[in-house]
Amino acid sequence: MQVIHTVSELRQRLSTEASVAFVPTMGNLHAGHLDLVRIARQHASCVVVSIFVNPLQFGANEDFGKYPRTLQADCDKLAATGEVIVFAPGEADMYPQPQQITVEPPPIAQELCGAFRPGHFRGVATVVLKLFNMVQPQVAVFGKKDYQQLHVVRQMTAQLNLALEIVGAETLRAADGLALSSRNQYLSAAERTEAVFLYQTLTNMRKSLQNGPQDYAKLEHDAVVALSARGWQVDYVAIRAQSSLAVPVPGERELVVLAAARLGATRLIDNLEVCL
Repeated sequence: MQVIHTVSELRQRLSTEASVAFVPTMGNLHAGHLDLVRIARQHASCVVVSIFVNPLQFGANEDFGKYPRTLQADCDKLAATGEVIVFAPGEADMYPQPQQITVEPPPIAQELCGAFRPGHFRGVATVVLKLFNMVQPQVAVFGKKDYQQLHVVRQMTAQLNLALEIVGAETLRAADGLALSSRNQYLSAAERTEAVFLYQTLTNMRKSLQNGPQDYAKLEHDAVVALSARGWQVDYVAIRAQSSLAVPVPGERELVVLAAARLGATRLIDNLEVCL
């Protein structure tokens, strides 16, 4: 394993590689991230994992300052997976000048998580495009747990004619169904036990959808009521079309059920795809 901190060193190291697969992360790695690395190995001879906590995607009252920085532990986990290049730039390397030029994501970025995190997806799209330009991969792997992020990155890649393939990886879950997330460590023991109810709620919605025509608005409302009754602070529960994240049109058969809610001080997101 090799750890690189500067763009110039990264470009020099990658100049002789025939194919590169890229996994962008903010570090504090867990088994879900390592699964992305495993998938990346299936697509290229060289795998690059970036570790950078991106300030552009955090709002004023979000957890940028306390987001865990665990570079050594992350490198130890990655080293155990096999040969990998870790790109761990500092903020001055990523943003040598104030970032006045940004990527404006599509209007869907203002809905769902974007409605509760203004500017978040602008920050995501901007840093991902910068990382793509630095790494120059042929393939990049993103987890489906961040479903809206994956959609925005795919749209950016297509609309800016970027020469790479975006691979969406299935969400890795704990034995009880909770989606693995770096923010799960913020949960108390009691909250961790309760957290699985978000997945259970989405699972019940998926079953209802598969049982036949449903009132989508009622399913969403009932889910919000059920979560709220157990102490969750719900941002949204939504049924959308997989391809566009728009409200489904009649006859839409490929759906996704998405939710974001706070349990105590921890904001959790999850989703389940539904094919009718």
